[in-house]
Amino acid sequence: TCNAFVGETVVLPCTTTPPEELTLSKSMLYWQIGTKQLVHFFQNGQDSLEGQDEKFRGRTSLFQDQMKHGNLSLKISNVQLWDDAEYSCIYRQTENHETKKSTIKLHVSAPPRIEEPPSPSEQNQIPSGSPVDVPCLAVLSLSFLLLVPLGLWHL
Repeated sequence: TCNAFVGETVVLPCTTTPPEELTLSKSMLYWQIGTKQLVHFFQNGQDSLEGQDEKFRGRTSLFQDQMKHGNLSLKISNVQLWDDAEYSCIYRQTENHETKKSTIKLHVSAPPRIEEPPSPSEQNQIPSGSPVDVPCLAVLSLSFLLLVPLGLWHL
């Protein structure tokens, strides 16, 4: 099972065991939900996304530089609540029709609330425009600026 919050990027792991040298030009890789919802399709050494479900268009990618070494993982960006499902990773060699399949569950949650709004009683205790308001805003903007660059390292 993988867990993600709405808006995040998640990697659904899928690797061949044992790791082996794959001939991508003679293989197919399906990522799908159930039997009909195509999330990502790769064949003959390249993405083939004509039949991809519209909800995933522009949000999925494979690690093509690592695929020949057995990394068939799928990256989904801007995860949405409707992405919550069980995914199948199906790898098929076209020459000998050998097929390998694994499944993984993706659980998507709404983003966590960072700060609760003040209750009416707290609003009455601090007069509007007091110096106490200013440090809070400065801290929030600083933490936002720090989170953005740090978040990019995870992509």
